[in-house]
Amino acid sequence: MMAECDPSESGSGDKPSPSTSPGHIQPALSDRTGTGAVQAPRGNPGCAVRVSDSTESVLVELDGEGSGEEELLLPGPAGSLSPRSGKEKRVRRSRRSSSSDKDTLASPGSSTGEFNFFPEDPEFAAIVQRAEQAVENGVFPERISQGSSGSYFVKDPKGKIIGVFKPKSEEPYGHLNPKWTKYFHKVCCPCCFGRGCLVPNQGYLSEAAASLVDQKLGLDIVPKTKVVSLVSETFHYSAIDRAKSRGKKYALEKVPKVGKRFHRVGLPPKVGSFQLFVEGYQEADYWLRKFEADPLPENIRKQLQSQFERLVVLDYVIRNTDRGNDNWLIKYEKPGDEASEKDSEWTAVNDSAIKIAAIDNGLAFPFKHPDEWRAYPFHWAWLSQAKVPFSQETRELVLSRISDMNFVQDLCEDLHEMFKTDKGFDRATFEKQMSVMRGQVGSPPPPPPSPPM
Repeated sequence: MMAECDPSESGSGDKPSPSTSPGHIQPALSDRTGTGAVQAPRGNPGCAVRVSDSTESVLVELDGEGSGEEELLLPGPAGSLSPRSGKEKRVRRSRRSSSSDKDTLASPGSSTGEFNFFPEDPEFAAIVQRAEQAVENGVFPERISQGSSGSYFVKDPKGKIIGVFKPKSEEPYGHLNPKWTKYFHKVCCPCCFGRGCLVPNQGYLSEAAASLVDQKLGLDIVPKTKVVSLVSETFHYSAIDRAKSRGKKYALEKVPKVGKRFHRVGLPPKVGSFQLFVEGYQEADYWLRKFEADPLPENIRKQLQSQFERLVVLDYVIRNTDRGNDNWLIKYEKPGDEASEKDSEWTAVNDSAIKIAAIDNGLAFPFKHPDEWRAYPFHWAWLSQAKVPFSQETRELVLSRISDMNFVQDLCEDLHEMFKTDKGFDRATFEKQMSVMRGQVGSPPPPPPSPPM
């Protein structure tokens, strides 16, 4: 049983601690810093370190709205800053931002931060670029009514849905969540608020990490997901952010010389997970009910079983705490519908007639196993497909990888590179998350539970 993680540990990521899982591979996760005669000072993630010519001062600037730009709106000749006023400006720049995503990285002056740079995946980068172009052309993301957080259908310039964006600040327990359900939950029932086994406000990383695990294991059931930075008027911003945006736009129109000196004119970008949109899928519960009334042909049933086994492997490895039959999807192309499908526009051509997509992976990667009154079981465990032993195909696909300790170690290191981009990253908590995952990889899945009475 994993030891509980004290919530006070978050934010102490500057001092790494040894792994807490004896008997497993100890991850050699080391900070990749260069060596040299003089080591540049390091700020917190999300900071830009500026070293002055003299050795007397080192300025650490935070990208945010409180960057001294408001001084430019004050009366006085432009560009006539005394040494003292310049110093005051630097002090103001070091203050914490009031923007919606002040806890994450973002490049000043643009809607695309460092997250939108994907040299290893130009196809994904092109899709994100189309989403940014759509916003510039006035085609804004559309908020999804379902769910307990702020999530959005992202469109291309033609208005076609190409992705689902979930900002960090609008997660179920984020401070800018536009849905009121979690707010009332927090106020009326604080004892049951949140999930004690998960790191709060880390859902966007969990979404991207699940896609990474899916890719590494070769499962191919999670739509490609990465961390990106987007801005849109339809996102939920605070009144302060919107007021500042209006003030800057007004200053740019009335006093162009002053407005041009702003780092950013407009709303601040939001960091979150961007998942490619899949077409032709419906909730698993819809198709499972149909399959009960109208059984599948044997060859299609085997395809569904193979896809289902991959879903089981994914959820078990990442220890998903929120897998119901409403957050995994099935696409079934009936043989009689082939003629009509030719006229449809599809993002990809699938080899099989039935396909599973595992979405909503934001409540995974716990730092301890659930040990409270809620156990968060896998709801697929009561399906008939869960009572069938793993096929030889799935065993050969998965066991050859998870039995290789070097593969598991590389996976942990890749996850470390992803998780450490968050400003709230805590090394000790991450080690516990990886300990749980390594324990899941090294132990066989338990037998399916008995059906509820």
